[in-house]
Amino acid sequence: MARFIKVFGIILLSVALTSSFGQGKRRALLVEFYSGNFKADADTSLFVDVPAQLSANDVRAFYSVINKADYKPVIDSLLAYKNSHQLNDWLYYQLVRKTAQQISPKAENYGRYTLYKWFLLAKSGYDARLAITPDKKVIFYVYNDEDITDIPFFMVDGKKFMCLNYHDYAKADLNQDPPLPVDVTVPGATGAFSYIVTRMPDFKAENYIEKKLQFTYGHKVYHFTVKLNPDIEKIFTNYPGVDFGSYFNIPLSKETYSSLIPVLKKNIAGMTQKKGVDYLMRFTRYAFLYEDDEENYGKEKRLSPEGTLFAKYSDCDDRAALFFYLVKEIYDLPMIALLYPTHITIGVEFDKPVGTPIVYNGKVYSVCEPTLQPEDLQIGQVSAKLKDMAYQVVYSYNPEYR
Repeated sequence: MARFIKVFGIILLSVALTSSFGQGKRRALLVEFYSGNFKADADTSLFVDVPAQLSANDVRAFYSVINKADYKPVIDSLLAYKNSHQLNDWLYYQLVRKTAQQISPKAENYGRYTLYKWFLLAKSGYDARLAITPDKKVIFYVYNDEDITDIPFFMVDGKKFMCLNYHDYAKADLNQDPPLPVDVTVPGATGAFSYIVTRMPDFKAENYIEKKLQFTYGHKVYHFTVKLNPDIEKIFTNYPGVDFGSYFNIPLSKETYSSLIPVLKKNIAGMTQKKGVDYLMRFTRYAFLYEDDEENYGKEKRLSPEGTLFAKYSDCDDRAALFFYLVKEIYDLPMIALLYPTHITIGVEFDKPVGTPIVYNGKVYSVCEPTLQPEDLQIGQVSAKLKDMAYQVVYSYNPEYR
């Protein structure tokens, strides 16, 4: 039996499916995922072919056929895996992508691959939709009510939908080639998709590599051997610009956490709180090489704390996120993020402020600069180039116990 059934028409396909797939033949899907292997049995009725260049009618025909197929075991398996491994939506989408790749490889037929991603996500309860541009680009977007930047969005019925596959059309101008929505209603596909990541996968221990870090503090050289997983880079390759609150709270994976945080705590155990924060500030400032994102990636790209530990170069956004994470995990102090026109830094609330105070919502913060500057800045000092610049507080963190 051919792997895919050719779409000649909805009526013919319906008859073919009824007769050809009545026996319920199965194909095993095996997806190597970060925390293990995802397995599911896919009925052969799920394998449907479409033209390489899709029209709106092709999308509707695909849905009409596959919606009659025995898709539920795959969806149930996906959702069960999501729940058992506590996957946030962004991580679940990576599983959906890998599953769609197993069913229909991206390189063979990009449109078909995108149709499967859409179908799996929609049948998982998310309000995911498709649109086709006049030159046949397939635009895949999902309902999201968060503050997301640097990727296109569309307003549909008063709701904001973010484009999930814009990276596949990096040079496309969707204003010049506007997508036209395909009218397909998927019952139950009403949920909003979230980009917030609050938990990393439980990666396999054998997939970690070790990275040596060092910096000098108080005339003493401190050495670190941090365990890092290369898959972190893959997970966040196409991750968009989320709001700073979501960005700063992306956690470390368990192995990386265990290889770094206890060592930092041990090193600052005999220090006062301010001296310990100063140690973390200088660790973040001097243990990593600096390079602007435009030079490094050709665009603005925010690295997660673990991404900063892994990357060869990082900039001020990345250092601010890592420093925030370290202070939160070790001291859990109130903090604010100060955004200047070309820089971001962190303010920390101590029992007594240090240096030039930053007052926000009745609290007094001291600037702690985690990025290398021309001056050797102490706690409470702001770089001369920033002193006369206006800033905006883009995130405020207050521990629950305060």
